[in-house]
Amino acid sequence: MHYIWKEWKENLRGKGLWLALSIIVLISISILFRSSALSFDKGFYILLVNLFDTIIYFIPILCLIIGAFSIFQEKEQKTLIMLLTKKDNYTSFLLRKSIGLYTVVLLPLIAWFFVYLLFLKFQFQLDIKSYFIFVLSLLCMSLIFLQMGAAIGSFSRSRMQIIGYSIFIWFYFFFLHDFILLSFLPDVTYENVKLFSAGYFLNPLQAVRMFLETGIGVYSFGHMSRFLQSFMWTKPVFFLLGNLIVWLAASIGIAIVFNRKEGFE
Repeated sequence: MHYIWKEWKENLRGKGLWLALSIIVLISISILFRSSALSFDKGFYILLVNLFDTIIYFIPILCLIIGAFSIFQEKEQKTLIMLLTKKDNYTSFLLRKSIGLYTVVLLPLIAWFFVYLLFLKFQFQLDIKSYFIFVLSLLCMSLIFLQMGAAIGSFSRSRMQIIGYSIFIWFYFFFLHDFILLSFLPDVTYENVKLFSAGYFLNPLQAVRMFLETGIGVYSFGHMSRFLQSFMWTKPVFFLLGNLIVWLAASIGIAIVFNRKEGFE
């Protein structure tokens, strides 16, 4: 509880969280205005997909930077060394700090999308289950990139390193990951398609997108070829859960192994 309250006070004084939330609010409202001409019964699903396709460009980089600077700030202010001398280890600090980060970032997101639902009620026929899947998709994506950001803040020694690592990770998952897989595409066969699928859905953006679009019924896998069935060898929700487990565990492990207790400018 102490870390949650500390994180909240620090973000109240800072501008990063409020800037991030302002961007998400402005994007959401602009998409709502652009969707005003859509039909009452089907427009809701189109809005969700359009909003996701737009907001997915911003949430990863914002969460990376917020998570990284939250950890790095402890090193800059010399509070990390003080915390670790009070019979506390870095693993305990990181886990508590991560919980504080999750609470401070995710609760305002949930609050905003609850308010946003009230706006949608006057314009579209709502599907609460689909909206819940949409919000859950955004929260899972935020969790993964917040923890990656915490790892960046743990091993970075300057603000410039944080910006560089964050941009690289954002660029990798948006462009490089799929580009690399394209080079292996001619060699994909029925025998190794599951391995290719695992690599494809190791990208959290693709796993989240598939979970959302199948969850709200945009895509259906009712009549698949044998090859596509092998590619989708498990349900999208399990790809998403796998991403959460792999990336959260990897980010925490990297943060613990390569952490630096001090930073410099």
